[in-house]
Amino acid sequence: MKLRTGIGVDAHQLTDQRPMKMAGLLFAEETQGLDGHSDGDVACHAMCDALLSAAGLGDLGEVFGVSDPAWAGATGSALLEEVVRRVQGDGWEISNIAVQIVGNKPRMALRRSEAEQGLSKLVGAPVSVSATSTDSLGFTGRGEGVMAIASALLVS
Repeated sequence: MKLRTGIGVDAHQLTDQRPMKMAGLLFAEETQGLDGHSDGDVACHAMCDALLSAAGLGDLGEVFGVSDPAWAGATGSALLEEVVRRVQGDGWEISNIAVQIVGNKPRMALRRSEAEQGLSKLVGAPVSVSATSTDSLGFTGRGEGVMAIASALLVS
């Protein structure tokens, strides 16, 4: 049995031009969403990068480059489904994923369980979701954007 770990990080700027999507969920009460080529779901994007890193399959930009119109506006969930397909197709089983969202919004506490259940079902393995702020430090603390950090464990 082989074990591989991977880390992924993603960050996007807030914008008034789209709804807030995070960890596969729509936060309709938020007045700003995240800018990006896809829906800007930094939690799903960081999870994708963690999985791709662990499997040695590149990174999010390489797999879903902004020059590829097929993924323009895609949901983070759709990107994650494709990454899971590629990782499993390369002979890996996902053991678990942990993702931490860093920013002032959206507030994850009330929807954490919903996010974990949905993401776990999507990837076929346990996913834990946590969130934190940066006490007014940096772009996330100033409310300019949101980032996420994820780790993944794969087994062959």
